[in-house]
Amino acid sequence: MPAVEPPRTAWDFPPPVHWPPDHDLVAVGADLEPGTLLTAYRSGLFPMPAPRGGVAWWSPVQRGVLPLGGLRVSRSLRKSCRRFEIRVDTAFAEVVEACGDPRRADGWIDDDVRAAYARLHQLGWAHSVEAWRDGRLAGALYGVAIGGLFAGESMFHRETDASKAALVGLVERLSDEHAGSRLLDTQWATDHLVSLGVVELPRPVYLERLAEALALPLPAAFAGQST
Repeated sequence: MPAVEPPRTAWDFPPPVHWPPDHDLVAVGADLEPGTLLTAYRSGLFPMPAPRGGVAWWSPVQRGVLPLGGLRVSRSLRKSCRRFEIRVDTAFAEVVEACGDPRRADGWIDDDVRAAYARLHQLGWAHSVEAWRDGRLAGALYGVAIGGLFAGESMFHRETDASKAALVGLVERLSDEHAGSRLLDTQWATDHLVSLGVVELPRPVYLERLAEALALPLPAAFAGQST
């Protein structure tokens, strides 16, 4: 069934012309209601905790993006992928819980974030891509799918290469006739993500690509829940 469009947000985000040109932090405040989150993603923003508490809205000056044709899959990773069964949305709550494990360094996924993305998932906008082995969740990622945008939020692994296998599975599911215009957003380009093929786009270029991506239909893997 199509995703349910939530009530509009009560908050106004500043337009890009007013964003600081040399800083990733754009705004502080608002809430994590579904309408607020969707407005943010459609505007090129995503939430993370503010440095001094509360919700902050970020748009990196240099945005991490994984070109669907640029994923680097080594021979050993390709071999590892054969060990896992890739599923979509069969354990969303468990995935978010594992991504928010407080033992992880620099963890930011708290109870409020878990609840917010659970609501988005129930409405059909947030999705998990999971790597299973022998009936056990070995690793996964989750994010938000709107049209041709997949905004990756977090990933985890319990077995070697499991989260990478989930990423390979995601790229495969995004790689259709619209693959050249789809946008797989990783927020920042960490060294680990760069090793997998992530590149940086200047913020204005990202926003142009985002507008193009949002006009696309969802890939089939997510179209059962979202539009």
